[in-house]
Amino acid sequence: MNYTMKNKIFTLTVLAGSLFISSCEDFLTHENTTNANQETFFDSEEALETATAPLYNYVWNSFNDKAYYSMGDGRANNITARWSDYIYPYTNFTETALSPGLEDAWGSFYSVIAQANYTINNIKDYSSPQISEEAKTQAFAEARFMRGLAYWYIGSLWGKGIIYENTAELVSNSVVPANRGVDVIEFAIRDLEYAAVNLSKTASNEGRVTCYSAYAFLSRIYLSMAGLTTDGQYDGSNIATDFNRGTRNSYYLELARKAAMKVIEEGPYQLLENYGDLFAVATTNNNSESIFQLQWLSGSTDAIGWGCNNSMTTYFGWSTMVGEQNWGNATYASYDLVRTYDPQDRIRRHYTIATVGEYYPDLNTKNGGYTYNVTETGYENKCNFKKYVIGKIDDNGQSYSQSSGLNTYMMRLAEVYLNLAEAIMGNNTSTSDAIALEYFNKVRRRAGMPEVNTITYDAIHYERRIEFALEGQYWYDLLRRSYYQQQEVVNYLNNQERNASYKWDETEDCQYTKTDDGTSVATATVSNLTLPISDVDSGRNPLLNQEPEAYTFGEREVSEEDLFN
Repeated sequence: MNYTMKNKIFTLTVLAGSLFISSCEDFLTHENTTNANQETFFDSEEALETATAPLYNYVWNSFNDKAYYSMGDGRANNITARWSDYIYPYTNFTETALSPGLEDAWGSFYSVIAQANYTINNIKDYSSPQISEEAKTQAFAEARFMRGLAYWYIGSLWGKGIIYENTAELVSNSVVPANRGVDVIEFAIRDLEYAAVNLSKTASNEGRVTCYSAYAFLSRIYLSMAGLTTDGQYDGSNIATDFNRGTRNSYYLELARKAAMKVIEEGPYQLLENYGDLFAVATTNNNSESIFQLQWLSGSTDAIGWGCNNSMTTYFGWSTMVGEQNWGNATYASYDLVRTYDPQDRIRRHYTIATVGEYYPDLNTKNGGYTYNVTETGYENKCNFKKYVIGKIDDNGQSYSQSSGLNTYMMRLAEVYLNLAEAIMGNNTSTSDAIALEYFNKVRRRAGMPEVNTITYDAIHYERRIEFALEGQYWYDLLRRSYYQQQEVVNYLNNQERNASYKWDETEDCQYTKTDDGTSVATATVSNLTLPISDVDSGRNPLLNQEPEAYTFGEREVSEEDLFN
């Protein structure tokens, strides 16, 4: 994305409302802190693009910094991090309302929502007459895309959330009840459906979302709604109550199939030929497979400021030889993830986790590259993460302390292919559907894996976990399954060897063997499928700890015919 209008972006950002929700502020109390003139700022279509630009990075910064992987991968046991308090309570199922990270995660999503609401309402109120309705609708659709995605996260993680469309109206009364999780997901769907029918088919600027970005996320979220409802379109009366029923709502499975096919047949995307290129400096940002990435600026934080920098690499880098600043020596792949890799799945393993003897020419380039546990010893008892670890500034010209310059994947085409296969399989135990196999096997072929003739849930489960490991997705995959196979998921969580120690052992298929059982891990129960509200947030709003209420929806803005005509 082109951010040449950086000064105007900063002005618009504070004009639209506070970007971040700090630990000492209620997430509903946002005030204008600039003297910019709202009544004259939205004076061109370019100004509208500037208004939505912060929605691509600044408001997601706190989420990206930790919650992206601590909730998406740590909770699901892709990560072992016994000394990182923003990960281990969630891995160990020992989180409480006082656990670090809860307030930050909740606040980060509401930062997105608040910014989206301010953007929508300020454009409605202060756009000059010469701005076309088409341009305003495009801006509204971008903001609603972001708001819908944030609400999907909230509904998934907490099973409830406060739904609102005008932050300013709630400032005087921020003590409001939460709404039911299924309503939060429905609200997300309606936002994304609006985005799907109103966003342009081509990006106005590199990295901007299009209608196909919205359809791609709908292919994911319809799969969630299929588990949360019994039959037909959601109307408040068809909420599923039997979470072990074993089947999903076929209406939403079909919508997920249609949404995925819309992206595949009409969208401009294609898989990158090489899996490793997905995370290489030259080919990560806004590549042909990317459907939506958080757009981070490249440069030192002194130059670009805080909020538009991607700090994630700092948390994964394990040595001063692989990054400018490194806090990830004790953050590494769980034993369960390591042992899950099929022995043939060497390409994805190589580019995701660093294992003994693996050579990385992009790291330590001045000395001929980096070989794990050879260039530096002492790494035979763990596998650090290679994804998002790209080396030092001497290696690539863009790595700075807490600022890698890499965008963060939120959706890529490979997921749409797997969503399609899952939707087609539906309530069957397997499928040999030709279309499902075609796209499922494209993902496998790229990874150097043999094609299959039949797809099962276990096969989809494996592909999703391995293809997107450390991309913040696996916990949400498990949640989606728990909506209709709850006890199966709880049992699975309790058999993941959480916190187990391991070491290099070439005689094992996965080349590692367990050395000790994990410690400090509580037994997972149904209650662990949702997170508690942080003590800070419930202290501000005691109603958050009460039973959530139904949300009253208005008429649907978008019909199925509008989406798939």
